[in-house]
Amino acid sequence: MWINKIKINNFRNYNNLEIDLNKGTNIFYGENAQGKTNIIEAIFLCSIGKSFRTNKDKELIKFDEENCSVEISFEKSDRDGNISINIGERKNIFVNKIKIKKLSELLGNINVVIFTPDDINILKGGPQERRKFLDVMISQLRPKYMHLCSLYQKTLDERNTFLKNTENNNYALLDIYDEKLAEYGCEIYKYRNEFIEKIKNKIKKIHKNITNDKEDIEIKYTSNCEDKNEFLKLLKERRKLDFIKGYTTKGVHRDDFQIFLNELPVDVYGSQGQHRTAVLSLKLSELQVIYDEIGENPILLLDDFMSELDEFRRTNFLENIEDTQVIITCTEKIELNNSDVKIFNVKNGEIKN
Repeated sequence: MWINKIKINNFRNYNNLEIDLNKGTNIFYGENAQGKTNIIEAIFLCSIGKSFRTNKDKELIKFDEENCSVEISFEKSDRDGNISINIGERKNIFVNKIKIKKLSELLGNINVVIFTPDDINILKGGPQERRKFLDVMISQLRPKYMHLCSLYQKTLDERNTFLKNTENNNYALLDIYDEKLAEYGCEIYKYRNEFIEKIKNKIKKIHKNITNDKEDIEIKYTSNCEDKNEFLKLLKERRKLDFIKGYTTKGVHRDDFQIFLNELPVDVYGSQGQHRTAVLSLKLSELQVIYDEIGENPILLLDDFMSELDEFRRTNFLENIEDTQVIITCTEKIELNNSDVKIFNVKNGEIKN
C-alpha cells in the first residue's frame, strides 16, 4: 500500500499544493511552524476521517477561507483508489469519486500507523489516551467497531442525562439504558480484547529485539464488560452512586491497559527512554497486526518522531519497517541508509524537492 499523490487546497497554511510521493521514504524537513505536520494531518484525515490534532473541522480551513479540501490517490496490492474530503459548512467524504453516507465506508481504504512526540502520553497520560490508541487501530480494521462506539456513547450520554435529573424515578427507562449499555459495551470489549491479544503476541519479541533482550514487556487489560450479565449486575449495584455523581461510573468508557517492563509498571517506574522504547514497541506491534489483517504494510506517518530516538533506537526501528511507505517530518534533513528516499523542504506553506 502506498500513496502516490496528495492534493491540498486551503488546508491549514497551504493554498494549492500537489505532491508526488515516493513509494519508499519521504522526508519533509524545515523549521517549526512551516506546515510539515499539516501534511501528516491531511493523510491521517483521509484515512480516519478526522484530525489527530483537533476535533473541530473548521480549524483545518485556512484563515480567511470558507472551505478546504484534501485529495489522495493511493495504490494497494489489489486496486487503485482515491479519497477526497471537502470541509466547509459540512464535511463531505468521497471514496473513488462517490460520496459516502457513513464514516465506516471510508475506514480501511488507507491504513496508517502514526508516530508523534505526543505518543508518549499513551503510557504517561490518562486511560483515555490508551483507549484512543486502540480505537484508531481497531476502527481501521473493523469498520463496525466505530459504529458500536457511537451507539455506546449515545446511550451513555442519555443515561448520564437521566442520572443528572434527581427527580427521575422511571427505573424502567433506566433498565433499558442499562441493557443497551451492556450489549454495546460487551461487544466493544470483545473487539478490544481481541486486538490486545494480537498485540501481546507481537510486542514481546519486538521489545526484546529493541532492548537486546534486556527488558521483558507485558500488557494487562482491565475492563468491567467481560460478561454482559455481570456488567448489568454492576450497573444496578452502583445506581445510587451514579445518581449521586450524576454520571455512569463503570463501563468500557473507563477501560484501560497497563504496560509492565520486567514486571514493573512503566508509567510509575519507567525512565523517559523506557517510555519511548515501550511506545515504539507498541506502535511496531500495531504495524504488524495491521499487516497480518490486510496482507500488506500500512503507511507509516512519523511526525517529528525520529528526533525523539537515539541512533541505536532509530536503527532498530528502521530494521522493522522494510517494504513500507514512510512519511517523515523533521526540523533538519536526516541521512538514512536507504537509496529509496525523496526529500522535500517545507517553508512558509510551500514545498520544494
